[in-house]
Amino acid sequence: MTSFILRAFLTLFVVLDPIGLVPIFMTLAGKYPAKVQMHIIRQAILVAGGILFVFALFGNNLLRYLGISVEAFQVAAGVLLLKIAVDMVFAQLQRETKAEESEAQTRTDISVFPLGTPLIAGPGALASILVLQGEAAIYPFGTAIILGITAFVLLLLYGSLAIAQPLTRWLGRTGINVISRVLGILLAALAVQYAIDGILALIKKTLL
Repeated sequence: MTSFILRAFLTLFVVLDPIGLVPIFMTLAGKYPAKVQMHIIRQAILVAGGILFVFALFGNNLLRYLGISVEAFQVAAGVLLLKIAVDMVFAQLQRETKAEESEAQTRTDISVFPLGTPLIAGPGALASILVLQGEAAIYPFGTAIILGITAFVLLLLYGSLAIAQPLTRWLGRTGINVISRVLGILLAALAVQYAIDGILALIKKTLL
């Protein structure tokens, strides 16, 4: 179980990317006073946490309703996470379309969109939650473990955004890109493993 907990933490930490999100947050919220920034951070974390928790609790029921096997979703999640990992490795941290970016710049409240979703609770995070939740089913209190890890990573994300200004000055954009690239390589390996496990499971199910 320890190895699963460690892998789940690493997956969610890399996908949510507390360090890589800092410059994006400063671009969107840097013009606001510190008090307003903290309000935005709290609101965004609550929104993202609510979305992730709902997916952790009811996501597998949704898959069953849609007739999608966990193995097929695992392969799809691996491909999606690999795309995110490649973007991280090449420091392409743009997670919004041009239209979304333009709208975000003019919105008074950016905590729900685009910060809460899709920047925090985005497709990669939702896919990871569902895959991890499926894997956690074999462990006692598996759902509670996933929820606890998610809450802990969100707490780390809250901390990194709360010190976004000094962190940006200390690391610089280059330092942040270096960290994101290293995390991207780890995410790529996890993504490939997800896809391989899903493919092998599908083959085994087909043969049986």
